[in-house]
Amino acid sequence: MPAKKKTTKKTTAKTKKLGNLTQAHGKVEKFEPTTLDQVWGSDGTETYNTVDENEYLEQLNGMAKVDMQAHATKVGLIPIDNMEMLKGRLVKQFKTYVNTYRKPITQTRKDPKMTKELRNILGEGK
Repeated sequence: MPAKKKTTKKTTAKTKKLGNLTQAHGKVEKFEPTTLDQVWGSDGTETYNTVDENEYLEQLNGMAKVDMQAHATKVGLIPIDNMEMLKGRLVKQFKTYVNTYRKPITQTRKDPKMTKELRNILGEGK
């Protein structure tokens, strides 16, 4: 007679899903102005009314087909009949627009001081 299989009860521990977790890096994000509008104080909300992607997606989800096509014309895209393709193109255009406002400040590094010995080693190939 075969031995009885013992079934174990699985315990369900409360685990956090990776999508719900947030991580902070503590770095203060400073961006360098890339256009004259930014130098004059523009924050980029004139064209799309937001610079947050989730907010923009909510705006697109609330638009009718005609409204979305009019918005595409306003931002410089050719309106098409396929709503999903149009929405994808609008989101891509939005990301490109937002990234022009988020150029990180470039930090220049000072050249390390080279000793005579290091210069001789580097100059051996001449």
